[in-house]
Amino acid sequence: MEKILVSACLMGIFCRYDGNTNEKEEIKALQNKYIFIYICPECDGGLPIPRAPSERKNDLVINSLGEDNTPYFVKGATHALEVAKKYGITKAILKSKSPSCGKGQIYDGTFSKKLIEGNGLTTDLLIENGIKVYTELEWKELIDDEQ
Repeated sequence: MEKILVSACLMGIFCRYDGNTNEKEEIKALQNKYIFIYICPECDGGLPIPRAPSERKNDLVINSLGEDNTPYFVKGATHALEVAKKYGITKAILKSKSPSCGKGQIYDGTFSKKLIEGNGLTTDLLIENGIKVYTELEWKELIDDEQ
C-alpha cells in the first residue's frame, strides 16, 4: 500500500493549538487504502499544546500574542519534508486553512477569520518538492486522481 502524509489532527490526535482535534472519519476510513504517516508540523517544530493560535503574514508566522513563531513552523515543515523523503511519499492530506498545512486559502494574519489566497509553510515546501497536497476538503480528489 502507498504511504501518504496526513495531518495528525485529522486522525484524532489532540495536537491543535487549543488542545483539541480536527478528527475526520472520512479521512480515517482511507486507512484501508493507504498507510498513513502522521505529522503535526507545529508540534514537530517544537510548539507546545496548547499554544496561542498563529496565522501566516507574508513570510512570517505570528501568534495572537504578536510573537514570531516562524522558526518553529520552518522546522516543522522541514521535518515533514524529511519524513516524506524517508518514506518515498508523494502525496499528503493536510488541514485546510492552517498556517502550516493550509492549501489554497489561509487566514490573513489579522486574527479576524478573514481568508486570503495562499498556503501554509509546510504545504509550500511539500509542493516545491513535488509532493501533491490535498486538504481534508479535497480527499475525494485523491481517489479520483488515481483512477
